[in-house]
Amino acid sequence: MEVIPAIDLRGGAVVRLLQGNYDRQTTFGDDPVGVARGFEADGAPRIHVVDLDGAREGRRTQAAEVRAVAAAVGIPIELGGGLRSADVIAEVIADGVDRVVLGTAAVEEPELIEQALAAHGAERVIVGIDAREGIASVAGWTESGSIPATDLLDRMADLGVCRFIYTDITRDGTLTSPNFSAVSDMVERADAAGGSRIIASGGIAELDHLRTLANIGAEGAIIGAAIYLGTLDLAAAVAELG
Repeated sequence: MEVIPAIDLRGGAVVRLLQGNYDRQTTFGDDPVGVARGFEADGAPRIHVVDLDGAREGRRTQAAEVRAVAAAVGIPIELGGGLRSADVIAEVIADGVDRVVLGTAAVEEPELIEQALAAHGAERVIVGIDAREGIASVAGWTESGSIPATDLLDRMADLGVCRFIYTDITRDGTLTSPNFSAVSDMVERADAAGGSRIIASGGIAELDHLRTLANIGAEGAIIGAAIYLGTLDLAAAVAELG
């Protein structure tokens, strides 16, 4: 299972939000390049980068920071947040981003998912399903949709999406535990939809959580707060599970 550290960017700083709440932010520094290099040194196979301002505003806001991170490390990065047009998706890939993560577009503009798949291939396009009580949310988690997460997975798999990031918003940043039941349901749904893969996110605090996710069948896990707050050692996790 891939153990994927996260860099969430807001105003150029590395931050974490509690349960996706922009008013409950913890800042961990203003050097995303240094953080990325540290993750690479610990053996991370890739880095998950989120433009939080872009996610909420619906446009790319931290292009320079993303370019700098992509240029500084030799491992691939994936980027989500504010990617709402074919031109912007092409731009970030040209900037060195390996995979794009599309969330709001999957709910509000599925034709953009189709365009991205046709232009860049299924291995470079991930759909992020961010759920609150099983319902997909949009606009940087600030708005609730009306589509159950499982139904959204089915729709996107039908378009040819082969990889999903599933986040339980209520667990994100809490260091409680992942929603194992929901992740298991999504893995089963993905298998039934043709073998799509699930990357789990939200609530991971310790190595045992990662072991359980691996046993459930998650392809990967995204970790943020646990690394920054020291409850999980990235290098040890990668060494065991990577």
